[in-house]
Amino acid sequence: MGVGGFNEPASMFNLMSTIFPIFIVLFIAVFIFVIIKGIMQWNYNNQQPVLTVEAKVTDKRTEVSNSHHADHHSHYSTHYYATFEVESGDRMEFHVKKSDYGLLATGDRGKLTFQGTRFYEFERYHVR
Repeated sequence: MGVGGFNEPASMFNLMSTIFPIFIVLFIAVFIFVIIKGIMQWNYNNQQPVLTVEAKVTDKRTEVSNSHHADHHSHYSTHYYATFEVESGDRMEFHVKKSDYGLLATGDRGKLTFQGTRFYEFERYHVR
């Protein structure tokens, strides 16, 4: 009897010829799901009105992700987020550009413009 209960090397090949297609199908299914989810989010945002409301910056955060490539190089990406509180007390977190993130400070008050989950701008009130 061979290693792991296999009598022949062909048994391992038969196992791989069954498992490999399952992984390919799962990969394709996840890929299609992500694309459909992105299209649905884009469509949802486009159907929402563009709103401008008074808001306060309550929090900021970053999310750093990295990916390793076959040539032994790593690529790092930083995503920037800001949380705003509107007059009703509801809080909304938006993905913001690095340039916008740098201009925001916790406690800032101003006018927030957004559409669905899409951030457009935050115009800070000038304190004199």
